Amino acid sequence: MPPKITITPATGTWVVRAGGAVLGESKNALELSEGDYPAVIYFPRSDIATAFLDPSERTSNCPHKGDASYYSIVTKSKTIENAVWSYEAPLATVDKIKGYLAFYPSSDVAVERV
Repeated sequence: MPPKITITPATGTWVVRAGGAVLGESKNALELSEGDYPAVIYFPRSDIATAFLDPSERTSNCPHKGDASYYSIVTKSKTIENAVWSYEAPLATVDKIKGYLAFYPSSDVAVERV
């Protein structure tokens, strides 16, 4: 049985930071919950400084969401490989996240509600 996926507006204002810089801030982010996995915040592409993102050759497939494409974040001091993903043509059940960007939180990337 596939995990239950819910997509709801993320409450409040969300920010993503990398390399000491704010890459984006949004009041229109979405929160995707999938089974027992931690919730993921998806940012509208228009709220992200995409000039800091370089397309990656990496792709993946989720049987519940579709094919994901990846981006690396280029900062002043380093490139954070495959730190961002997006579903450009998601399955119909999750079409709300089409074109949105999600970030892997790490020691280099912070996704926070402010």
